[in-house]
Amino acid sequence: MRYEHRFRVQATQQAVADFHRHAWALKALTPPMFPMRIHHAPEPLKDGDHVVFTLWMGPAPLRWDSRIEDVSVQGFTDVQEQGVFGSWQHRHTFAEVDRATTEVVDEIEATLPHQPGRWVLALAMWVGLPMLFAYRAWRTRHLLEQP
Repeated sequence: MRYEHRFRVQATQQAVADFHRHAWALKALTPPMFPMRIHHAPEPLKDGDHVVFTLWMGPAPLRWDSRIEDVSVQGFTDVQEQGVFGSWQHRHTFAEVDRATTEVVDEIEATLPHQPGRWVLALAMWVGLPMLFAYRAWRTRHLLEQP
């Protein structure tokens, strides 16, 4: 399965990259209806780091361990080591549009797990990605754009 989302933010490429290199940004970009607890996250994120968190989908706690790869001003990739999906790779790309504007591109490749309970949760998460990434775009603009 593949999913892609794009949006622009009135912030420099460096500012967008710096923001996303902090694990607290993940929590800030997660809708409040999905409570999150970060268990482990080095600051700032760099190649080889792991981010471990629990996200609640209703009463179901979903523990996730992601390995961070290819960190640069142009973006980074998080790869699920352990989590609800069979596999999950999320590339965050930060492309400079002009000196004051950055296009953020999220590309996800994932597979559903074979276990029925996890399959249902993963499918529910997958179906909710458009809503999640619309929220993330709004929240990124709110946090990074200057009035």
